[in-house]
Amino acid sequence: MERRSAARLGRSVGVVGLGCWQLGADWGQVDEADALAVLDAAVGSGVTFLDTADVYGDGRSEQLVGRFLREHGRDGLTVATKMGRRVDQVPENYTRENFLAWNDRSRKNLGVDTLDLVQLHCPPTPVYSTDAVFDALDELVDAGRVAAYGVSVETVDEVLTAIARPNMASVQIIVNAFRQKPLSTVLPAAAEAGVAVIARVPLASGMLSGRYDASTTFAADDHRAYNRHGEAFDVGETFAGVPYDVGLEAVERLRPLVPEGVPMARWALRWVLDQQVTVVIPGARNAEQARGNAAADALEPLTPQARDTVAAVYDELLAPHVHGRW
Repeated sequence: MERRSAARLGRSVGVVGLGCWQLGADWGQVDEADALAVLDAAVGSGVTFLDTADVYGDGRSEQLVGRFLREHGRDGLTVATKMGRRVDQVPENYTRENFLAWNDRSRKNLGVDTLDLVQLHCPPTPVYSTDAVFDALDELVDAGRVAAYGVSVETVDEVLTAIARPNMASVQIIVNAFRQKPLSTVLPAAAEAGVAVIARVPLASGMLSGRYDASTTFAADDHRAYNRHGEAFDVGETFAGVPYDVGLEAVERLRPLVPEGVPMARWALRWVLDQQVTVVIPGARNAEQARGNAAADALEPLTPQARDTVAAVYDELLAPHVHGRW
């Protein structure tokens, strides 16, 4: 698998990683055996970057990743986690004392002394401008509790504020064919600063797999059922913030671009890789999905004509719903 790096991250990673939200909660039930099979299939397919968070299943995802590391070793792997979403989302909760406690919990869950990368998990916007927050993060690095830190964000403006911090190693933001605003803002700025870009929600919560239609239903404990309008967290995390019917229409416009015999999900991941992000982190509910996602690296880049069509569909159908919001 192709590897990419960024100066501030200080390491290279395989371009297709694994998002481990599904292994914790909010995507319907994924049992322990299936979760471990996903991890094994992903790493066996060349994945070297695993992204989890302390809030996924209230630690379940971290614990499963930790078990995988104990059983298989962590050589060559980069494990990123996130912190901050287990408390009320007010700036006052982003304190040194909480960071230390959250860090202790994640290190215990993962079974490591030093976290490879810890990210603030879409914190309130004022947090990005609070010097004490970044002093505390620098302290975690100096103490050997984390090797590097970054932020997961909702908006491009939050990225631009974050990368002005000299020790910011990475930014994680939604990038997919439905969310193209970062292409002209985040990616150039991050590249100039030497900051890694982690592209999340690359399949728009599965919409870009091309497997859904107007009759598709989701389990009650799946965020695609209960967060359609942002009832639980930012609506941009569910179907990339695009109304379900609009997403279906966009998929049908994009489907003719997918080469014969290629799964649409794999093609959609290839589109993200073509944007020169550092790593894309699709999730998977089973081993087959994990192997299929990793295979996106082997696809040929999209043709200029296909890229133009993706851009046109975005401008016409999708941008009115998302471009001004995030």
